[in-house]
Order: sequence, then structure tokens, then C-alpha cells
Amino acid sequence: MDRPPGMMDVAREAGVSHITVSRVINGHPSVRPETRARVEAAIQKLGYRRNSVARALKSRRSSTIGVVIVGSELFELPRILLGVETAAKQAGYWVSLASRQGESSTGDLLETLQRLTDQSVEAIAVVADRPGTVEALSGLSLGVPVAVVMSGNVPSPDLSFVEVDQELGARLAVRHLLDLGHRNIAHLTGALRTFDARARVDGWQAELTASAAQGARLEGDFSAESGFRLAHELCAAGSDLPTAVFAGNDQMAMGVLAAFAERGVKVPHDVSVVGFDDMKGAGYLVPALTTVRQDFAHLGRSAIELLVRMVGGEPAQQQKLTPRLVVRHSTAAPRAGS
Repeated sequence: MDRPPGMMDVAREAGVSHITVSRVINGHPSVRPETRARVEAAIQKLGYRRNSVARALKSRRSSTIGVVIVGSELFELPRILLGVETAAKQAGYWVSLASRQGESSTGDLLETLQRLTDQSVEAIAVVADRPGTVEALSGLSLGVPVAVVMSGNVPSPDLSFVEVDQELGARLAVRHLLDLGHRNIAHLTGALRTFDARARVDGWQAELTASAAQGARLEGDFSAESGFRLAHELCAAGSDLPTAVFAGNDQMAMGVLAAFAERGVKVPHDVSVVGFDDMKGAGYLVPALTTVRQDFAHLGRSAIELLVRMVGGEPAQQQKLTPRLVVRHSTAAPRAGS
């Protein structure tokens, strides 16, 4: 055979009509089990693969959702994508993945989105970590539903998004330290070009202001290396060492713990440490890390569920998921006299 096998070839091999083959392929319940078995055997023997492009043209449905990843500070991306893939499959969709890393231009982003729409995707999820991406999407009409994941502070009420409430998570972390009695709480931030870092700064500052507490703010980049470096800077201040540190994420907190160990600063006896994300293994650091848990798989699932509803005709929606504080052994009340 000089061409790929088609539906008519399967029908001849199985001794049935092409309509019966179509019903088997599409899971129609009216086909008798023995007929279904013959058709499936013929499909296997001939190596038939359905022509998804032709099917999309005929039905005007591709059963595909595009996912665009924009940014380089997305540490928990695998868990987000797992949630996306799981929810899409359950809803009967495939996922077409594209990415633009670093400081992509608006033109780069639009080119990527256009390539997905050229594939007849039915909706697009944009996983973004910085404002420029959202600004580029605001007011843009692609002809398919679009939802931003991990956005935060979306400027357009017409743009759908799903995010974990980062500011609330930061407030939970700082409130926990305040309730323990801390009044000098430093914040080692992530990269402030990102949504998450900015929102966590806002939450930290809001809780300090509400409680008349204080604390230095030092900017890092979400890496363990930056947490390590900034913790050494805090130690270099000598007697001004804070009684607690709120790290921009768990990676940074890991660097903080290492630096404090080098300096002989005991956690939590001398300084309490809180992270953010509840990364895998956070409970096995020494000491086990108190942190703010984000359910990244749930985030991915929620984005797909939102897009499926929008494909069905629902309007743009904005959804914030609630994080949860996980208290472990890296936090305690400040020692007497500190």
C-alpha cells in the first residue's frame, strides 16, 4: 500500500461498513462487542491512524488545548503541567505545548499564540510569571478562550486567570511569626520582576504594618544561592540579626539554612525561618521547614476546567486559590531578650 491506511481499508479488512468503523473509533455504544473486536483487530493489523486534521476541519473541533509557558522563574512547572494534562485528558482534550523563556517580546508571544490558533486549538492556557505577558494579552482577541495561570493583579477585567493567592500566603507566613512573638522579620524576596515575588512583598509589608513590627527587605532571585548570599549579609550585620526570616520560596530558605549553619546561627533557637511553596523534601530539611503550601497540580487542573467551561460558552472568570501554612520545626518563639 503506497499510502497510509484509511477508514475504508479498515472496513474492507473487518468486513463492515465505513460507518461502523467510524462508530467504533468514536466509541459509539451501538456496536456489538464481536463487531467492535473485528474492527479493532483490523485497525491494529493495518496500523490505521485517524486523520485528526481532517476530523477537525469537518467537525470544527480539534479537541486540543494549547498551553504556552512564558518565563523562567517557574520552579514548580512539572506539577502544574501534570494537573493540566490530567484535567485535559479527563475532559477529552489533548494538550499542545509551546514555550517562550526569559524576556520574550510581545511579538514573540503573539507569534506563539498564532501558531497554536493555526492548529485549531479550542482554548489556550498561558502560564506566566511576569506582568509583561499579561499586558500583551489584555485586549487581545484570538478567537478562542484564553486563561492566564499564576498571573496576579490582572489589569483587565475581561482576561481570565487562575492563580494561588500569593499575598494571602505571605500574610499567613508572617502572621504565624508575629503570633509566636517575633517583631523583627526580614524578608528575602524572589525576583521582583515576577508576580509572585511582588505579591509576597505586599503580604509581608501589610502584616508588619498592621502589627507595628519591622524588618529588612533584601532582593534575591528565588535560587538557593541567593538565599545563601543574603543570609550571610544578614549575619554580617551582627547584633541587628532579625529574629525571623521569611524567604521568597523554599529554594531560598534552603540557602538560608545552609548559611546559618555555616555561621553558627541555630534555627529556630536564634532565628526562625519560613519558606514558600512546600517543595518536595521541605519536610526533610534540617530543621524541617515551616512553609506555605501551594497545590500546583490543583492550579493546573483549575485552569483547564475554567477553559473547558469557557469553550462551553461561559464568560471570562478570575479565580484565586487559597494556600495553606504548614508548620514544622524551623519556627519557634524568639528567645528571651532577643
